[in-house]
Amino acid sequence: MIEDNLNRIKEKIFNKCSEVNRNPAEVKLIAVSKNFGIGYIKEAFTAGQIDFGENKPQELDGKAKLIDEKICWHFIGNLQRNKVKYVVKWAEFIHSVNSLSLAEEINKRAEKLGKIQKVFVEINTSGESTKQGLTDELEIETLVYKIEEMKNLKLTGFMTMAPFTDDENKVRKSFKFLCMLKDKFVKNGVELKHLSMGMSADYEIAIEEGATMLRIGSAIFGQRDYSKSWKEL
Repeated sequence: MIEDNLNRIKEKIFNKCSEVNRNPAEVKLIAVSKNFGIGYIKEAFTAGQIDFGENKPQELDGKAKLIDEKICWHFIGNLQRNKVKYVVKWAEFIHSVNSLSLAEEINKRAEKLGKIQKVFVEINTSGESTKQGLTDELEIETLVYKIEEMKNLKLTGFMTMAPFTDDENKVRKSFKFLCMLKDKFVKNGVELKHLSMGMSADYEIAIEEGATMLRIGSAIFGQRDYSKSWKEL
């Protein structure tokens, strides 16, 4: 099932990229494996999937310790400063940096490990209070330039979640804003390569609006059973 789902999604990504004159190689698929057990991850890896996303620090830590495969881990969830230690040692990318204090803690942990941590600044483009991320452009600008000064952080892009709605225009507006924001900083000399946006329900719209990293879970692994721990699945 997982291999079939991956192949179907990759085909859709390829077709959508062709439709909007984008290179499919520019769009990376992140399989969001949160709350799914090790077996699911290994099955996807065997089918050729390399990039996996987790949203809980200790779940990432627990899984990474048990998996020998050469996986590229992405941390995509809300991150508290006291949990940074569980993430920096495993994650190639942290998608959810939304405060200066968090950036400073990640930088400190990365320095101790002797690594350059790739990070995204998380932007709230929907205006929904239930979502994390910065909304004020001055705060965004301040955080971007502070991260640029940190020697063990590499700012690689912006991340957002579109609103949960059937209104395609609202979803598209959210993605367009993130792309415009990225372009603004790039014009001012900030090197931003990626836009992390698009999930199972809206990734094709995200591709149309410039996404380079798609965070897709249920369309690959099926619906999650939150009554069970990942260790039971």
